[in-house]
Amino acid sequence: MTSSALPLTAKTAASAVLPGATPAPAPHRRPSLSLLATEPARATLEACAALNHWRKAPEDVGQGHTVMLFPGLGTDGLTMWPLRRHLERAGFRTMDWGQGMNTGPKGDVDTWLDRLAEAVQERISPATHASLVGWSLGGFYARELAKRLPERVPHVITIGTPFNGGPDDTHVGWLFRLLNGRRAQEHDALRERLAEPPPVPTVSLYSRRDGVVAWEACVHSRSWPLARDIEVQASHMGMGWAPEVLTRVTRVLACRRDSAEGKAAL
Repeated sequence: MTSSALPLTAKTAASAVLPGATPAPAPHRRPSLSLLATEPARATLEACAALNHWRKAPEDVGQGHTVMLFPGLGTDGLTMWPLRRHLERAGFRTMDWGQGMNTGPKGDVDTWLDRLAEAVQERISPATHASLVGWSLGGFYARELAKRLPERVPHVITIGTPFNGGPDDTHVGWLFRLLNGRRAQEHDALRERLAEPPPVPTVSLYSRRDGVVAWEACVHSRSWPLARDIEVQASHMGMGWAPEVLTRVTRVLACRRDSAEGKAAL
């Protein structure tokens, strides 16, 4: 049976501001070194928990809907395989982004994203619509592509993506240097753009146990009609297979954008 609304029990974190007001950037901080140091061990434990989680097949809710997955920086489709396989078992048609290792945008960011948007449309064929799911840096791609293709993207889900932060909010600050130029004004303008969600139902999964990026940078700083932030329990490295992440992603994708109830929930 297909769910028609976002799960209402999810924890949300979006700070409201006055209409028309520009929210001041929150002073974030990198996660503690203890969280960072324990990332590999916690991700391994989450992988073990995922094996038990897999013993029970997920409900068939996908109805063949196409989902494209974008990996994090320095990784490829293999790291997304547990999530991809889980979604396939739930009835979705899934695929990775088809670009191999994610080494960041090449050259001008907007030109690179325009080319990626064209490649995505070709790759999802014969489907005309596809939900986009991105992990860490891959989440930036998912959000920006949905801004270019709003009529083709029913949902966007980001996993541990610090779209509302900067280099000081992550232990991999050089990630942001892949996304912006060196001039401060250009950097600030891009940060403001990245913080704005696409005009489609958008969910950010974040974890206070993230040892790589500040969880505060993974939530929207103001209320948006179609955006939600949902807290999960996972390490950054284990977000691609942590049981709660698998469950949340499946539930969100099971929502139908053309459902009246789903629109009300968003």
